[in-house]
Amino acid sequence: MNLFLVLLIVFAPISFFLGFILKNKFFPEKSSDMSTEKLSKKLPKEIIEKAEVSKKEIILEGMEQVHKFRIDAEKEISERRKEVQFQERRLMKREETYERRLEFVTTKEREGERKLKLANERLTEVEKIKIKQTEELEKISGLTREEAKEIIIENLQDELIREKAEKIKEFEQNLKEEKDEIAKKVVCLAIQRCAANHSTETTISVVTLPNEDMKGRIIGREGRNIRSIENLTGVDLIIDDTPEAITISAFDPIRREIARIALMWLISDGRIHPAKIEEAVTRAKEEIEKNIKEEGRQVVLEIGVRGIHPDLIKLIGRLKYRTSYGQNILTHSIETAYIAGLIASELKFNVALAKRCGLLHDIGKALSYEIEGSHVDIGVNILRKYKENQQVIHAVAAHHGDIEVTNEMDILVQAADAISAARPGARRENLENYVKRLHKLESLVTEFSGVERCYAVQAGREIRVMISPEDVSDDRMVVMAHEICKKIEDDLIYPGQIKVNMIRESRVCEIAK
Repeated sequence: MNLFLVLLIVFAPISFFLGFILKNKFFPEKSSDMSTEKLSKKLPKEIIEKAEVSKKEIILEGMEQVHKFRIDAEKEISERRKEVQFQERRLMKREETYERRLEFVTTKEREGERKLKLANERLTEVEKIKIKQTEELEKISGLTREEAKEIIIENLQDELIREKAEKIKEFEQNLKEEKDEIAKKVVCLAIQRCAANHSTETTISVVTLPNEDMKGRIIGREGRNIRSIENLTGVDLIIDDTPEAITISAFDPIRREIARIALMWLISDGRIHPAKIEEAVTRAKEEIEKNIKEEGRQVVLEIGVRGIHPDLIKLIGRLKYRTSYGQNILTHSIETAYIAGLIASELKFNVALAKRCGLLHDIGKALSYEIEGSHVDIGVNILRKYKENQQVIHAVAAHHGDIEVTNEMDILVQAADAISAARPGARRENLENYVKRLHKLESLVTEFSGVERCYAVQAGREIRVMISPEDVSDDRMVVMAHEICKKIEDDLIYPGQIKVNMIRESRVCEIAK
């Protein structure tokens, strides 16, 4: 369209000019004479000649432009024609491709319809065969289809229940193994990270004398000095042939320590008489009270427990002068607090609360010599009196299994207490009494009929009983274990608990020849 307008604009004046020239050429009689005559009259001859030359040049130039435009137009029209032909060929190819695809799809649809029809026919035949087989099976088995279905479902249910029980048992076994491994790992890490000192106490203290003459001065005239010391402190002074030494014997460590401090002051002063003894004992009691408060304060700061009542801090300090099976209770409480805190940190529990529970778990032993009842009950009453945390009170009440365990702190305190008490060297027991107690335990169990052998293990905390399978059945073994536990409870005195582990094993051996 643009090309057409360009050609029209260019060719219109040229055509008009050419028409005018041709008219003058072919009809000169009408135009040339008149125009020449007029022009000759008005214009000079030279101007007329220049105009003729210019006219001819313009005509030639116009013809050249027209020729050039015509060539360009023909060339562009040729290119457009080629492009149109190329597009026509592409469209024809696409049309042919679409026709082939359509023919292929149509063929596939027909083939699919044929296969579907064939499959439906076969399915119908299978259904007929299935119905026929079902009827024959019902005739042979004497059961209807619904009855047979119920039997199959029942068998499947039994099989599923058995498989479910096996899976549950396997899961519980794996869970138990993983639980034991995790527990051992946590406890081992806690023990490795804890480094507490072990100190065992005795019921005697030895005071060194500067010379042998000091023994007579301590005894005094007719024994009045020694009687005064024993009456004021409640201890026994043993003066024997041991050179330059006096033994103080008392079960109460506080009384024994008061007597030791008082004697040290009297010996250093040199003046020993009843009035001076009373003064020294009073000063020793005041120093012990001061040491108790300071010791409790230092322990609380060391462990990092905050908000403890001042009276409870004083009772914590008194634990320094209490022992259990030779183990210092304050040292045991500190170690229990550390171990409980370390286990809590491994398990992502409240570390501060675990330390608090471990430190206060044996607080009742500070007053167990003065108040009747177990140290657990005494400790619970003390903590309630001073408005201690309920979770701490429950952990103290449950650390020996007196009440049911309900939270993680109860378990942590039980574990930490057991670890601290069971460490080698933490507690001591007279070897002879220990051997006698184990021997008596084994002898008591072997008195039962059907017991082949028994072994006391774990320091007497467990008794393993080998049962004769010919004499004792599985059901009888359960009853027998209860009877052994009852016998041990009635006849033996022992700390803690004793686990009775019954083992009944049957073996069959044959030789293939």
